[in-house]
Amino acid sequence: MTSTNSIRGFRVGSYASHENDAGQPLAQRFSVQYFCASGHVTEPSFSIDADPEEIPEEWTCTSCGLPAGRDASAPPAPPKNVPFKTHLDYLMERRSTDECEELLAEALEGLRKRRGTAR
Repeated sequence: MTSTNSIRGFRVGSYASHENDAGQPLAQRFSVQYFCASGHVTEPSFSIDADPEEIPEEWTCTSCGLPAGRDASAPPAPPKNVPFKTHLDYLMERRSTDECEELLAEALEGLRKRRGTAR
């Protein structure tokens, strides 16, 4: 017994076209080789009509995710991962330890004066 609410020939949630591309000629294209630092080769395809200046110099490697370039002898270097810096790291870049201790002493003295607990 079939349900009265179903539509024959459709899948629920499907937005697929009913046109059939079988037997149709594919658009002309060419592939470009990109080489990553890990030695992988990625070959994306581009349309024959594509402007050569619009074809990117770098492409993301589909195997490892590193940047890949067109020159096999000199692939792009992997990006450097910079560790997260804390507020203290940034402070220590600008000031020496002695300067930090002086500022801390001044701040504590001001706080004690406001609270009325000066030493």
